Amino acid sequence: MNLIVHTELSWLVAQVLPKRRDRIVVTIAGLAPDLDALTLLGGSRIYGTYHHVISHGYVAALLTVLVAAAAARDRAKVAMLALATFHLHLLCDLAGSGPGWPLLYFWPTSRHEWFWSGQWNLASWQNGIVALVASLACLGMAFPFRRTVVELFSLKGDAALVKALWTRFRPSRVKELDAAPPAAG
Repeated sequence: MNLIVHTELSWLVAQVLPKRRDRIVVTIAGLAPDLDALTLLGGSRIYGTYHHVISHGYVAALLTVLVAAAAARDRAKVAMLALATFHLHLLCDLAGSGPGWPLLYFWPTSRHEWFWSGQWNLASWQNGIVALVASLACLGMAFPFRRTVVELFSLKGDAALVKALWTRFRPSRVKELDAAPPAAG
């Protein structure tokens, strides 16, 4: 899966949290496994050796949960959701990163490689469907929660997108949107 889809899926999981800060923390936790993609800076050989290894395992999961909980307002919920989004990322990588990309979940204590025999290519139709559904679900959050994934980057941009979606799909109720603030900030 690509970084955009990982972001969207992690943000969708975080929607149970009322505080924007906690939703951002959980979303970042879902992106944390791809920190090992920075090995690309050392060249393609190093990237090929260490991507899906260094930060795609239990040690990184524990560190991610600890950092997420420390940064959160609702520490217990954020810790649980950070663990969930971290592992959702791994599941998506296992399914959709393409054949030849195993996970070494127990690294550094074990070099056992985890494969799924049905792995999809990165540019597969399956990944395209997941991406489309995730994007539509992120836009759909504008209706019950009055926010979209754009909140991660810009509250002003998010408000404009929510208003545009309401104007297009709920024109008779746009006054409700103007009268009340978002469901939770």
